[in-house]
Amino acid sequence: MWDDAFPSFLIGLREGLEAGLIVSVLIATLVRSGARSRLPQVWTGVLAAISLALSFGAVLTFTAASLSATAQEAFGGALSVVAVGFVTAMVFWMRRSARTFSSEIREKVTGALGMGAGMLIVTSFLAVGREGLETALFLWTTARAAGESAGPLTGAGIGLVLAAGLCWGLYRRVLHINLTKFFTATGAVLIVIAAGVLGYGLRDLQEGRVLPGGTSYAVDLGASVDAGAWYSTLVQGVFNLTPTMTWLQVAGYAGYLAVVMTLFLRGASTRPADPAPKAPRTKPAGMPSARRRPAWVAPVAVVAAPAVLAGAVVVLGGSRPAGAQTVAVSETDCGKGFTAPKAGRQTFRMRNTGDRTSEVYLVDPGTGAVYGEVEGLAPGTTRDLVATVAGGTYAWRCVAGSGKAVTSRAVRVTGGGGTTAVVPVSAQDLAAPLKSYKAYVDHGLAALVTQAHRLSDDVTAGRLGAARADWLTAQRTYASLGAAYGTFEDYDQKIDGRPDGLPGGVHDKDFTGFRRIEYGLWHGQSASELTAPAQQLAADTAALRKAFPTQDFDPGDLPLRAHEVLENTLQFELTGDADQGSGTELATADANITGTRELLTVLRPLLTSHAPHLLPTVDADLARLQKLLDSAHHGGSWTPVDRLEATARARLNGAIGQLLEDLSPVPDLLEIRKSA
Repeated sequence: MWDDAFPSFLIGLREGLEAGLIVSVLIATLVRSGARSRLPQVWTGVLAAISLALSFGAVLTFTAASLSATAQEAFGGALSVVAVGFVTAMVFWMRRSARTFSSEIREKVTGALGMGAGMLIVTSFLAVGREGLETALFLWTTARAAGESAGPLTGAGIGLVLAAGLCWGLYRRVLHINLTKFFTATGAVLIVIAAGVLGYGLRDLQEGRVLPGGTSYAVDLGASVDAGAWYSTLVQGVFNLTPTMTWLQVAGYAGYLAVVMTLFLRGASTRPADPAPKAPRTKPAGMPSARRRPAWVAPVAVVAAPAVLAGAVVVLGGSRPAGAQTVAVSETDCGKGFTAPKAGRQTFRMRNTGDRTSEVYLVDPGTGAVYGEVEGLAPGTTRDLVATVAGGTYAWRCVAGSGKAVTSRAVRVTGGGGTTAVVPVSAQDLAAPLKSYKAYVDHGLAALVTQAHRLSDDVTAGRLGAARADWLTAQRTYASLGAAYGTFEDYDQKIDGRPDGLPGGVHDKDFTGFRRIEYGLWHGQSASELTAPAQQLAADTAALRKAFPTQDFDPGDLPLRAHEVLENTLQFELTGDADQGSGTELATADANITGTRELLTVLRPLLTSHAPHLLPTVDADLARLQKLLDSAHHGGSWTPVDRLEATARARLNGAIGQLLEDLSPVPDLLEIRKSA
């Protein structure tokens, strides 16, 4: 249960902090200003946001519907940007209030708040609503993947309670702060928080394909910073700073912080004289009093509206398609309830009637081709599977946690039209490509051992000029073996680890391998300082080659690495993040392409049969990318990434981005599925 609860605990803590910090400051502002009568406006916004989140969760649960990934990101990003706008307006309102202090401050602030009632409601609603929607979506998907809801809900509840406690502590603290200092300090804090929300929102809009630059990384510490650790969660929750940030995120964060903070502090440093108090306005004699609506009307209306809307969606939009079949999934009841459907797009309700989490595939029993699938279907749960059915024979294949595959009876569908299917790949199908690739890696490791020893000999003899050339040769050889990194276990960190995250950075004793030697060779370290690291590298490469034949190489890794090797290239090499002074990151990228070509070569027979139109497109992408890299290679030197012209760098990032997009179907096409 804890394994399912802990991720939800972290998300509850983070989302709770993001929402609670802003609400705490708003409440403390009202209390310190003597405007407690305006607290219902804040709580109205909070309750409306909670109602919206719960209603969203109900829609997801009772309609089995979900936003697409891009829609989720675009929606969240847009809401973030809107929230930043309202928070910024609130901050400058606070600054203006701080500039009019006098003995009548309570009356003035209360009057100002009277004009900003709607802003209080909307600000608190957005602060909580955005995080509430994200939390509801996260918990729904987590509970579905875990097959139970107790663990995720418990973890999230604990995280939210802890976040509320931290925010309460902040609230109690600021009540005892000088009011002038309080407005300035909390305004500055809100600006920092808003800058993080803006950066986070821009990233969401990039992932939602609303804004460009989603693969142009300015900072990427994902390999050295654990994004799921408690300290990372706190930093992300308070400041919205993540280990990986794009250039647009960084520009938005820094630009907003610089401009808004400057304007805020400049305004806070000047305090004009208090204006003369205005005479109180009186109601003309004989004018009837305006009829006031009960105080409970607005809160009830804003809280009830999301619930009513969600109910309408569940009743009207969440109804199951007419004639949808409920099909049993288990080792004993696989396919029970399945009858021949009509041709066309059909929805099947897959119900796990067994006691183990299962996978289920709609297949052609003759060829094993897969038309649709549901993975991770927990016992007692139901999920929809949507597939297009044409004339042909269909059956269900159920694979329980034990790995045993059971195929249901087949049915015949008559009718025209056509549909596409994925021919399943087994571990046996990948055996020959894996054998070929392992031979390629073994040959590369043999060359690497020789090159590492030559590098060590050069360093020991003080031939540092020759060592620089030998370093690049050996490092490129290692980079070309990228699809096997997951098999190398701890050796990869020893041989090609970066200093990110190490307590001592580049001077840490655990900073070893190619990057350690690169740092020394290009930062003026002597041969005596580099002899031990060079000898250690030679020893580690020899130990890796000896261990490799006995290491477990999962055949399913081959399709995954076809995409991941170049994804890492985009994140590390093309950002210059891994560079320790040599400026040869494009040479490493070139080696990564060599490794990707070899991987696609061994997978070519399978890819040709499963997606005949994919390889020509990928080959063209590779040729385009190779041409761009070659233009940065001049004899024995490579242009450093940070010295590329802006146009050349944009073309390079665009070329590898297109290649990644075209390679993205490979893992799904060649996923190992139980076929019998």
